[in-house]
Amino acid sequence: MKKHLANANEMKKEKKLMDAITDVPDEMIEEAKEKGGLLPGSEKSPGKIFRYALAFAACLLLIAAGIFSLSRAKLGKSPTENPRLEAARPLMEVSMPPARSFDDWETAMKVREENPVEESFTDSLSSFSYETASALFAGGNENINYSPVSLYYALAMAATGAEGETKEELLSLLGVQDTETLKEQCGNYYRRSYTENEISTQKISNSLWLDTSASWKQSFVENAAENFYASVFSMELGTEEAAQAMSHWIKEQTDGSLSPNLSSGGETALSLINTVLFHDEWIDQFDESKTKPDSFYPSEDSPVTCDFMNRTYDSHGFCVGEGYTRSSLSLKNGSMVFILPDEGVSPRSLIDTPEKMRETFEGGESYYGEVVWQIPKFDFSSSLELGDTLKALGITSAFEETADFSGITDDTVFFSGITQGTHIAVNEEGVDASAFTLIDYAGAAMPQGRADMRLTRPFLYGVTGAGGELVFVGICENPVN
Repeated sequence: MKKHLANANEMKKEKKLMDAITDVPDEMIEEAKEKGGLLPGSEKSPGKIFRYALAFAACLLLIAAGIFSLSRAKLGKSPTENPRLEAARPLMEVSMPPARSFDDWETAMKVREENPVEESFTDSLSSFSYETASALFAGGNENINYSPVSLYYALAMAATGAEGETKEELLSLLGVQDTETLKEQCGNYYRRSYTENEISTQKISNSLWLDTSASWKQSFVENAAENFYASVFSMELGTEEAAQAMSHWIKEQTDGSLSPNLSSGGETALSLINTVLFHDEWIDQFDESKTKPDSFYPSEDSPVTCDFMNRTYDSHGFCVGEGYTRSSLSLKNGSMVFILPDEGVSPRSLIDTPEKMRETFEGGESYYGEVVWQIPKFDFSSSLELGDTLKALGITSAFEETADFSGITDDTVFFSGITQGTHIAVNEEGVDASAFTLIDYAGAAMPQGRADMRLTRPFLYGVTGAGGELVFVGICENPVN
């Protein structure tokens, strides 16, 4: 599947901007080292207390990106003498894990052995996916695409800088008992899941953007670099130049598939950007000559015509549960699961609690037999506000002015909002998806039946990585929209 590429002029402009971001005097870096753990812009006037708000947002397209932001609250931001773009050379350079070719199994096994991911962590990631998705998908009848992995990593980074009740609430939702375990397991999972070769891509990228007038704990930044592979920049935030720089960074990390129009709120003090880029090919690609137009029947609208990919397997696995039929198609580095509700059953009714969602994605009676596939080609984006969902799931302290993020800064900070924007595309070759999160802070068996996976009405889907984790999950209500 061809990756999205910016044209030559755009790339030159982006390079020029990113070069400007990284052009800062060496003495600024040295100054940071001399301040005993505080980063540039960390000097504080005696008795002066800065108040900030943390904000998170996310965006998805089998490429995912997230931004975590800290914004000043109520007191406003002091004017700077130089309001132009003041971006620093990355204060901490990070190197991505070494890439390996698609068929380098020896290196893949070595990476797995050197980066053990505990079963309890993968269980926690699954539970987080089901708990957040079931709450987020409640109500509505529109297409929706969500990246649990992107949100998990954004919240995990925030949790490593939290203390007291704020930390307890975050760790409870993340399903990890302590931040040391969270750091280690996030780092190991990152290295194990990292894939970037001629066939498949599954890459998480992170960056911290620090306002030059605020103070940030060196230990938090070092942890973000070491365990989350976050590049660190220092600049005047809340400006149009800063918004453009971060947008260009997202676009660069997602191969041009995401280019969000970020707002330049004047109160921003820190932004943390997480991106997830995912691309994979079907093991058995669909024959384009068999793609034919047919009718799709949305829940409430009139039938629409769209192109359907077609294939029949004489012997293929499928599961039948209460109200649904589920089957998967293998990707070269993961898989995509499709869940077709029975006639008259709403997709959302199958996932309206975490327990029902787990049953829908993991339960049912398993069979092998003939499976007739008819899958609509679809390509859509979502924009999700996650703040209320997280509050309903017990993340309340982090949104209050009494929030304790003292591991990030000695100033008062709290979440002001969390947004996720997503995009996914499925065609004959495979799957492309991306997301950014902004916290604005094989043999055949005997046939046992037959399954019609004719996805001509609203259905559920999930995209899983090599470890089986849900990288993306969504509902296709109308493939034409």
